[in-house]
Amino acid sequence: MNTKAPRKPLQKPSWPRKVQLGRESVSVYRRKTPSGGQAYMVANYAMGKRRFDSYPTETEALEAANRLVRQLSERQVVAASMTNEQAAEYAAAAQSLQPFKVSLITGADTLARCLGVVPDLTSVLAAVKFYAARNKQVTRKPVAAVVDELIAIKTARKSSARYLEDLSSRLGKFASAFKKDTCAVTTAQVQAWLDSLKCAAQTTKNYRTVLNLLFEFAVARGYAADNPIEGVESLKVRGGEVEIYTPEEIRCLLAAAAPEFLPCLAIGAFAGLRSAEIERLAWEDIRLPERHIVIGKAQAKTASRRIVPICDALAAWLAPYASHTGLVWKGTHEAFYDAQQEASDAAGLKWKANALRHSFASYRLATIGDAGRVAGELGNSASIVHRHYKELVKPADAEGWFAVKPASAENIVPLQTASIE
Repeated sequence: MNTKAPRKPLQKPSWPRKVQLGRESVSVYRRKTPSGGQAYMVANYAMGKRRFDSYPTETEALEAANRLVRQLSERQVVAASMTNEQAAEYAAAAQSLQPFKVSLITGADTLARCLGVVPDLTSVLAAVKFYAARNKQVTRKPVAAVVDELIAIKTARKSSARYLEDLSSRLGKFASAFKKDTCAVTTAQVQAWLDSLKCAAQTTKNYRTVLNLLFEFAVARGYAADNPIEGVESLKVRGGEVEIYTPEEIRCLLAAAAPEFLPCLAIGAFAGLRSAEIERLAWEDIRLPERHIVIGKAQAKTASRRIVPICDALAAWLAPYASHTGLVWKGTHEAFYDAQQEASDAAGLKWKANALRHSFASYRLATIGDAGRVAGELGNSASIVHRHYKELVKPADAEGWFAVKPASAENIVPLQTASIE
């Protein structure tokens, strides 16, 4: 016979439930959600006005209630009044300052004083960065010495002769104007110097590019704290109308050109080579008997080899130089452009930028009507040829262009191969 007393049924907790510690108590409520589930809320009176903090489970709600009642009993009113989001922000802020051994109250107070001077967080950060850059430890080195070091490194890395000459020319002018330590050069000073050059937009842009290279080099090697060129005005250069010469104009230019520059002028006008390609070209690349010019990878802008035909007119202008060897242009990069200007001045004409190449492309396309073939000779794409040169001149004008030859027939050497179309 079983004499054990029957067990009393477990009583379900009544709601709302209270969590009490000393005189303080916190109520926890259960509510039915619209979806049919349960939600739990903790009543928070820490700031004198009731606020409900929601929790997804009963366990989380009770833990929050116990934590809250403990804070209230210890008079931690501010902590008790924090929402979960505020508590998370507090913890994250304290953690961010921990590596610097700065308390949250000290960090907040310092930032508040900074904002009192500069009422904008972005400006405060910019001011700190500026201070750090200006007080960074650098090795003081004159601009000229840094320029020499940069060019020496580029030379050791086998940069092209033309590129090195361009760097030397532009940076040499800059070094002559800035006889000071590299770390002392400011954005305003560089901007004023560029403005004083009164150059075309493209030329100014080219100067800015090489100066940016110089100061990136200086920063990387500890000769400057920052790159002042970053703040210098960056110009946008838009391509203008394609300018060309008339047959009569090219005749005048060729007649006025100095003997050492005349082959360069003729090659640009009747073969369409770029100025940079002409400066790299050797007489050995000009195959007069075979009637073509070989543009190797080292000479071409696109680093792609191509063959450019020699027309009758070009053969006639180059005939007196058939026995020459070495570079076609033996002068410097700067002297090349001086020779252009001298020829145009002597001819009484305005020098048109890239007009020799544009003229060749326009007259050549009008002669053969094959954009793909012209593009191959120019070293660019058929779409560019179509866009810039199609129907720019008439076939009759093209015939006149390629008929421009030296006045003396004695200068022409007989060639057995047929002329190009």
